[in-house]
Amino acid sequence: MDIANFSIEILTFLFIVGIIAGFLDTLVGGGGLLAVPALLLSGIPPIYVLGTNKFQGSMGTGIATFILFRKKKLDWHSVKKLMLASFVGSVIGGIIVQFIDTQVLSFVIPIVLFVIAIYFIISPKPKSISINSKSNKKFDSYAVPVVGFYDGMFGPGAGSFFVMTGVMLKKLEIIQATILAKPLNFASNIAGLVVFLTFGHIAFLIGLIMMLGQFIGSFFGTHYLLKANTKVIRLLIVVTSLSMLAKYVSSLV
Repeated sequence: MDIANFSIEILTFLFIVGIIAGFLDTLVGGGGLLAVPALLLSGIPPIYVLGTNKFQGSMGTGIATFILFRKKKLDWHSVKKLMLASFVGSVIGGIIVQFIDTQVLSFVIPIVLFVIAIYFIISPKPKSISINSKSNKKFDSYAVPVVGFYDGMFGPGAGSFFVMTGVMLKKLEIIQATILAKPLNFASNIAGLVVFLTFGHIAFLIGLIMMLGQFIGSFFGTHYLLKANTKVIRLLIVVTSLSMLAKYVSSLV
């Protein structure tokens, strides 16, 4: 896709969106809430929007995952099987979306986003449990591959879904659940990226511009995450979920 078809204003806009999306995605997920509409507004065909979002989003989750491993906030042996489950689910979802109308998801996503927001509003503060706590079958065998499948098929909010299921099923404290979500989201992003690369549905130059923004946003987001107030994280999850809900509802009107 020829980058000459885009004005400096649009390219600058996409770069800034990449920064904000990278920062937001690192903290609570939902960076796709910004990236996908921005790419659509730029005039890129919908299937290329999904692929380009995977391309640029993989930078943000990749940087966050790398930094967290480097700071020993993640243990490879504890997450490698979960990453594989997320990867496989995303590959399946990514392949299926190449052949279906993604608008069918508009009827399901608002309900899920509403549940996320309500849960974090009314739920009590979870007890602090180690990120290396024993596995949870519902989380390991069902939640992770299903969220990975959703990420491969569509994407926006997948990071928030990983966080939510980590809190609900593994009973992790929010920041711990957010840390665990990073490698799982990275695995699903890479899997989706491989599928969209195979089908040739990526606007590379646009993706590279947003990827640079993602790098900047995720770098600062990861460092903030390690010292963030849990109340701020909960608030961001609620605001992000309700914002995505508003976006999808408005698209149906």
